Amino acid sequence: MNHATLAEAFWRDGFLVLPGFFGSALMDELDGLIRQRFGDDPAFWHNDEFLTRARTEVIPWFPQAEGATPFDVIDGNEDLQKLTDAILGAHWQRLYCMVMFSKQGTAGQAWHQDCSPARSELHNLNRLVYTSDIHAEAGGQTVIVRGSHRFGLLPVGDPEGHFADEVVVTPSKGTLVLLHGHAWHRVLPVTKGNRVSTNYRAVPAGTPADITDVCVYRNMRYQFSTSKVVEERI
Repeated sequence: MNHATLAEAFWRDGFLVLPGFFGSALMDELDGLIRQRFGDDPAFWHNDEFLTRARTEVIPWFPQAEGATPFDVIDGNEDLQKLTDAILGAHWQRLYCMVMFSKQGTAGQAWHQDCSPARSELHNLNRLVYTSDIHAEAGGQTVIVRGSHRFGLLPVGDPEGHFADEVVVTPSKGTLVLLHGHAWHRVLPVTKGNRVSTNYRAVPAGTPADITDVCVYRNMRYQFSTSKVVEERI
């Protein structure tokens, strides 16, 4: 694996998709823990305002914060560490591991940026691990606007509209997707079965640990720590 070449591709496009990065046995173990934790019909975690305005029907779980040590194996993966080094540079920091669970019949996630693009050097890196297949016929694919990590602020508009240069990513079990926090992205509605992804977020050295506290949507900025809309975007 040529980490430098992959890093160049990441900075060109704002994302990388690496099928088969993780082994099947590890993915099965983690997927089993996730589905045991959530069951078939878990309650939503966010409040009604967020669910309505953000069109983002995702239930988070922070397994490492609850002592679920099997999830530590991903953090210790040598290739993932070297690839993160190549993309973020020396002394990058882990933020947290967040499982994102979407129930059948939910909206997925509307267009958003994980953090403000006001300063290009301040951003997060999403390191998304897929413990089970995403199927096009079941929905839940990730849509990314290629190169949009360089485009600045996500424009006001339809939360679920379309952009030029959209790329639809349909990860299989064991896929690693790396995604720049300023990239414009969304998740399509989940029409069949439940959808799972696990995000091992990281940041470059010198980046505030709360960089992802305020998320940019096409109709608002939302602060997760206060559960409030902090800016209307009209």
